[in-house]
Amino acid sequence: MTEPANRRRSTRDWIVDSIVFVVAVLLGLVLFDQSQKEGVSSTLLAVDFCAGMALCLTLWFRRRWPVQLALIAAVVSIFSDTASAATLILILSVAVYKPWRATLLVFAVNSISLFAYIQVKNQNDDAAIVIAATSIYVAVAGWGLYIRSRRQLLQTLRDRADRAETVAKLQAEQGQMRAREEIAREMHDVLGHRLSLLSVHAGALAYRPDASTEEVAGAAEIIRASAHQALQDLREVIGVLRAPVGELPQPTFTDLPQLVEASRTAGVPIDLTLDAPGALPDHVGRTAYRIVQEGLTNAMKHAPGEKLTITVTGAPGNGLSVEVRNPAPHRRRGDGQGLIGLTERAALVEGRVEHGRTPDGEFRLFAWLPWPA
Repeated sequence: MTEPANRRRSTRDWIVDSIVFVVAVLLGLVLFDQSQKEGVSSTLLAVDFCAGMALCLTLWFRRRWPVQLALIAAVVSIFSDTASAATLILILSVAVYKPWRATLLVFAVNSISLFAYIQVKNQNDDAAIVIAATSIYVAVAGWGLYIRSRRQLLQTLRDRADRAETVAKLQAEQGQMRAREEIAREMHDVLGHRLSLLSVHAGALAYRPDASTEEVAGAAEIIRASAHQALQDLREVIGVLRAPVGELPQPTFTDLPQLVEASRTAGVPIDLTLDAPGALPDHVGRTAYRIVQEGLTNAMKHAPGEKLTITVTGAPGNGLSVEVRNPAPHRRRGDGQGLIGLTERAALVEGRVEHGRTPDGEFRLFAWLPWPA
């Protein structure tokens, strides 16, 4: 998960880098003051301070060259206490942005520099320093590896959801195209029939000059009506074929009552409890809508005619809870693709989804979604 070299630094990156730089400088100054109290020579103190501050400045480039800067930090930390905090931050950066082999290399080099530091500083409590420093190195590297694995997991879920959404969109477009072809084929048959009627009646008028006035008027009326209907059918065919295949508008949380009402109209008994005052973020609202939609679909498929209970409650800062319950007379086998997709969608917004049979014999679909204050 290496940062691209030409990636522009976002506002969040600037804030994080600024905080990291300030923390490294402050901790470096504290350690430098401790070195002054230990009676270190003024020349070594000057080198210690200058090298440590210079290493702190390199933290602004830690995303681009984490390994190179961490190796430099290993050398500088041999004689500079001021560089200790910056060294730890660079070790963390390597663990976050580079594979574990690079982290192991940097860890080994810093372990060697630790023994060199003990020799340069003439420390008496060697064992305590080694144990403390190694523990800190391991903790920092482990934290960085955890952050890296967490980001990779979220990226994997995000990519999987994007692929699923793309596939679903393509399938929807293909289904829409097939439906248009069927409609156009059917309208072609209807239009051909009407044009055939026009031809028959027009031919009758042409070959029967002795027809009475009533017969001519009747044929003309049929021709007029058929021509009018043919034009209407032709407009409908052209409208179907010209309609864009764009994606449907995305539903929002405010569309939830309409979704439930449409299912009630179709004959599904639903008991809805909606208690979520305040404005939900768009991505959370869409996720809640999809969860209820999937619950309705599953209920109509596996328990048709059974009463459905939908409860949506929450508040800013406490999160949004979505629960769909319905009697489950038959045991369901496995998880459908819809429930798997809901789990991944909820994970993308830092939420969670639970589903399964309850001791009361009901099927319960529950989701908790974050709702920032």
